[in-house]
Amino acid sequence: MRRSVLILLAAALAALGPAASAQNWVGILKNTPAERFDEEDLRLFLDASRKALNESPDNQTQAWENPKTRARGDITVLRSFEAKGLPCKEVRVRNEAQGRKGDNKLNLCKKDDKWRLVGASQLKK
Repeated sequence: MRRSVLILLAAALAALGPAASAQNWVGILKNTPAERFDEEDLRLFLDASRKALNESPDNQTQAWENPKTRARGDITVLRSFEAKGLPCKEVRVRNEAQGRKGDNKLNLCKKDDKWRLVGASQLKK
């Protein structure tokens, strides 16, 4: 079941990120709290992520928690900016599940109505 949740998470994140195979996401998510998410954890995480990206002003944190599994986390838009004519956001994502903690900064840009994960090299003109 954990593997299916991980693949589901990879597919959901692929919708936020650039075209990438689920296998690539599985490698990136290995040994992170997200690897321990159940389906409800994943739903709560993605709901908070969407709210942070689409509704929250800079420096406002969207927290999520699943009382059943005790998994939790938060997403904070650190700054909004434009790159290559696209609206972008730098976010901090912190999650905790089953004793694993993660804290990452990510850049996402909105293209074709989807938030896509971008690397620093992609932000350069």
